Amino acid sequence: SMSLREHALSLFRSAVGTVQPAAMLKKTVKLQGGRCPQLLVKGQAFPVKRDLYLVGFGKAVLGMAAAAEEILGDYLVQGIISVPLGIQESLQQAGMQEMLLKPHSKIQVIEGAKNNLPDAEALKGAAAIQKLAKGLTVDDLLLVLISGGGSALLPAPIPPILLEEKERLTKALASRGAAIQELNIVRKTLSLLKGGGLAQLAHPAQVVSLILSDVIGDPLDIIASGPTAASSHSIQDCLQILTKYNLLHSLPKSVETVLSSSPTKPTALEDYSHVCNVIIGSNTLALDEAKRQAEGLGYATLILSAAVCGEVGHVATLYCQLIRLVCLGFAGLGDAALSGEVRANLLQLAADIGMPGLNLTEFLQALQGLGYDRPICILAGGETTVQLEGAGKGGRNQELALRVGLGLHRAQAVETSSPPGRCEIIFLSGGTDGQDGPTEAAGAFCSPELVGEALQEGLDVEAFLSNNDSYTFFSQFQDGHHLLMTGLTGTNVMDIQAILIRAM
Repeated sequence: SMSLREHALSLFRSAVGTVQPAAMLKKTVKLQGGRCPQLLVKGQAFPVKRDLYLVGFGKAVLGMAAAAEEILGDYLVQGIISVPLGIQESLQQAGMQEMLLKPHSKIQVIEGAKNNLPDAEALKGAAAIQKLAKGLTVDDLLLVLISGGGSALLPAPIPPILLEEKERLTKALASRGAAIQELNIVRKTLSLLKGGGLAQLAHPAQVVSLILSDVIGDPLDIIASGPTAASSHSIQDCLQILTKYNLLHSLPKSVETVLSSSPTKPTALEDYSHVCNVIIGSNTLALDEAKRQAEGLGYATLILSAAVCGEVGHVATLYCQLIRLVCLGFAGLGDAALSGEVRANLLQLAADIGMPGLNLTEFLQALQGLGYDRPICILAGGETTVQLEGAGKGGRNQELALRVGLGLHRAQAVETSSPPGRCEIIFLSGGTDGQDGPTEAAGAFCSPELVGEALQEGLDVEAFLSNNDSYTFFSQFQDGHHLLMTGLTGTNVMDIQAILIRAM
C-alpha cells in the first residue's frame, strides 16, 4: 500500500494540476471568427472591432499567454508579458513545452523580479506594458493576464520615487509583520499601474482581465495589487498603515512628495465601465480537486478552509489540536472529557486567529460525522505569515510543517496513553507555485516521528525554528525526502495543506 507521504504528494500534485493556466483559460475563453469576430469570456461577448492586444504579469502568466495565443490566433496583433526570471528555462527543462510560447510568437517575454522582488528588468517590462496601454484607441481590445507574483513583476513607482526606495519601504513593512493586504495597499498608492492605473491608461479601449487568484477571498483590487480594478483604498489607508508600523517619520523624501501631492479621496470615482475582470482559477478549485482524489484513495475527506491565514505558530497550534481530536476519535475517546477540552481549545484558537469565513463549530460536527472506520484527510489552503526573527533559510510552508511536527511530538510526550501515538500522521504544506521562501523547495512533509528522530540525533528543533531555518532542518534527512520538491509549477493559487491520519 502507498505510504501517507505518497498519498499526500499525489493530492498536492492533482490540486496543482487542476489549476494549470492552459486548462483554465481554455475553459473560459473562446474566439468566434467570421464577419464580426468576438472574444467570448465565460459566455460574455466582446467585439474585436480593430486590434487585439495582450499584456500580462505574474508567475502563471507564461502558460496563460501560450494558451491565449493559441485561442486568439491571427487576431492577436502584439503582446508583452512580464514573468519570473528563469521560468522559460525552468519549464523547458521540466518538459512543460505546452507552457512555452511558439517560436514565432507575437508576444514579447520579459523576465525579471528575481526572488519575487521587483528589479530593473521588471521595471523595463512594466514600462513596455505602460507604453502599449497608453497607445490604445476606442476600437482596440486589451486582454490582460494576471496571476500572483504580478505585483513584483509590474513595478512602476510614481516619479520621483525610485524602485530601490519603494523596495526598502516594502521590506521594512514586511519585516515588521505587515500582512500582504497591507503591503499591497502601500504598493499601489505609490504606483502608476497598480490600483486600477493600468485600466485607466488603457482607456478608452475595452479591457478584459483574466485573473488567477492567489489572495484569500479573491479580492480583485488586491490580486497583483489590482492594476485593472478600482482601488477601494485611499491615501488615508496608506498613511494609517505606515503609522501602524511606525514608518511614517522615516520615509524617503520622494515618497513624502508623492503622498503629499496625491488626492486624499479614494479614486474609485473614475470610470471602469470599459473593464471586465474575470477570476478563472483559485485555491478553492484546487482544494476541490484534492478532495476528489483523496476520496478516490479511500479517505473520509473534509476541507477546513480556503482562507487559512494568520501567524504561522498560531495556525500550527490549530492544526495540532485538530489532529489530536481526530486521533482521540480513532482511539474511541471522541466523546471523552479530553476531547471536550481539545474542542474548546480549538474554538478559542480559531476565534483568536480570526480566519475569514471559517465556521469551526460546523466543521467539527462534520468531522464527528465522518466516523472512524477509514483514514481521514483534512485539506486546507490559504497563506500564513511568518515574523522573521532569525537569519536561517526557510519559507512559511516548511516552517508550518516543522511547527506542526514539533507540536504533535510534544503532545505525545505529555499524554502517556497518547492517542496521537496510535495514529499514523503526515502533515504536508506546500506553495502551489513550487516555491517556498528563498528556497528551491515548495514546502515540506512532517510527522511527529521525524521530530523524535531529530531530537535523538541531537538536533535542536527549537533552535531551527527560532532562526527561521526550517529548510536546513529538513535538509538533514535522507536525500531531502521530507522536502516537497516540485520545481516551478507555472501556476499560483497560494498554499495547500493536507493532513492525513490513519489508525495504526
